[in-house]
Amino acid sequence: MRVRLPQERPAEPPTGYKIAHPAVDADGGRAGFLGVSLGAAAPYRVLDDARCVYGRRHRAPHRRCDCGFHCVTELRDAQGMLTHAEHRAAVLLDVTVLGPYIRFERGFRSARQRVRAATVGPCRCGAEAVVLADAGWGRAGWRVLEAACPGCVGGRPRWTLAAFARLAGDGLRVRAAPGAELPEAAPGMPELAAEAALLQARLDWFQAQLARLGRAKGGPADDASP
Repeated sequence: MRVRLPQERPAEPPTGYKIAHPAVDADGGRAGFLGVSLGAAAPYRVLDDARCVYGRRHRAPHRRCDCGFHCVTELRDAQGMLTHAEHRAAVLLDVTVLGPYIRFERGFRSARQRVRAATVGPCRCGAEAVVLADAGWGRAGWRVLEAACPGCVGGRPRWTLAAFARLAGDGLRVRAAPGAELPEAAPGMPELAAEAALLQARLDWFQAQLARLGRAKGGPADDASP
């Protein structure tokens, strides 16, 4: 006897969380996301349909395959994935599960999904990110992006968070997670030289005032000499 899985008919589509790498196509005209596991082979759009990553002809998700859009139901589970060294540059996605889906212990595997929001983590230096910059790697026709602050972006191609959201379309919201408060940088040689020049100027003025007072009292002009 064939065992049938129980069917769910929720009043509203389920929601979930996942992580992915933001990406833009080679022409910079489209934006999407690159998965961190099975979905790492090809980017997907904000609103997209799943395809079998193994090239099989069945519809995703298939209960005897791993295909389909994966997500977890608990935010903390997705946040925990970002602590892995290879996933530190990924962003946190808030998704809506669409179409047929298979529920598993910690989440869903669905035929369709909509990415509602993306939260970009801090720059590698710890400061809050203001742009998504070329990460130096990608897939055929797509370049992967990473969070960057003004001090670390350098001359790399970059897109503001708002620009990335516009390229992605379909109402995607992109926000930056707060960065760490970095300690104030120690002064360098130019700053120290400028401070020394200011102190010398103040000392010269002080000596000139002492000399003027000495002359006013009838004393020798060099009384104020150090």
